[in-house]
Amino acid sequence: MKKDYIPTINISALLDGKFRNQKEMKILREIEKASVHVGFFQIVGHGISEKSIKNITNVGKKFFASTKLNKMKLAPKKWNKLNKNLYRGYFPNDVNGKEGLDIGDLKVTKKYATKINNQYIEYLNLNKALNKRSINILKTYYNEIFDLGEILFKSIIRIYNLDIKTSKIAFKRLKTLSTLRFNYYPNQSKPVEISEQDGVALGCETHVDSGIFTILYQDKKGGLQVQNRKNRKWYDVPFNKNALIVNTGLALEYLSKGRFKATNHRVLWNKTKRLSIPFFFEPSYDFKMNKNFFTKKQNNNKGIIFEKFLNKSLKKFVEYQR
Repeated sequence: MKKDYIPTINISALLDGKFRNQKEMKILREIEKASVHVGFFQIVGHGISEKSIKNITNVGKKFFASTKLNKMKLAPKKWNKLNKNLYRGYFPNDVNGKEGLDIGDLKVTKKYATKINNQYIEYLNLNKALNKRSINILKTYYNEIFDLGEILFKSIIRIYNLDIKTSKIAFKRLKTLSTLRFNYYPNQSKPVEISEQDGVALGCETHVDSGIFTILYQDKKGGLQVQNRKNRKWYDVPFNKNALIVNTGLALEYLSKGRFKATNHRVLWNKTKRLSIPFFFEPSYDFKMNKNFFTKKQNNNKGIIFEKFLNKSLKKFVEYQR
């Protein structure tokens, strides 16, 4: 198994968001190469501290270790008839071999969600199942990872030599459908899928992601694999405690006219507990997805609404069939 297939890129020079000097341009070219040819890369120097990552993993571990009664307090209406949420919240492991917790922007209030009246903008009352410290950790991490997503998206804009301010057209903080997810793989007694390609037992099915970028923390159990688009072979994404894993999604593929393709990935069935924390960086629900977005001819009044684009993409995931 080729260990250096997934590039590692130090992005510390990009964090000021200016993208001006030669060093920064060199990093942009590395991101471009990794995104176009692999679809996955690891980033170090990303500005999120080891302490922050440790805190967020502890929140996830503590939540999944809590009672079923406590976890079900956050479950969508499909699993808890007392709740009104349909999209955000907890889903049990009998759905697709793993438990999950989907959290939207923690700045969204109950009043705002009611006013905006969108199927994906939901207020999730985390106080039902989490203590104040855990909620504050979630708020801090969400802010950090969202800012990191913006840096990466602006990097793509600069690769096309365009004004990074156009990022605001796609991402208006309270309107974005970005999701912080906790995936918890319990001791799976059987795989969720046997790969038709190579007969490998899987703990998470082969798929591509829906958004612009996914920014992922995986624990040292590993198990994540990426498919080479040319030879169709699978490569492990190695654990690196200082790195976050980034992959491109269908929305970026659409906006770039297929240049930045979404890449197949999967998780091996390993019969042991595993925690991963992906952040799905997704545009505003009313953003008009235009294939000329990365050109000087972009027309912001034409294109498919991202909400509809996401709705179509989510149909392939069992946990979202609600």
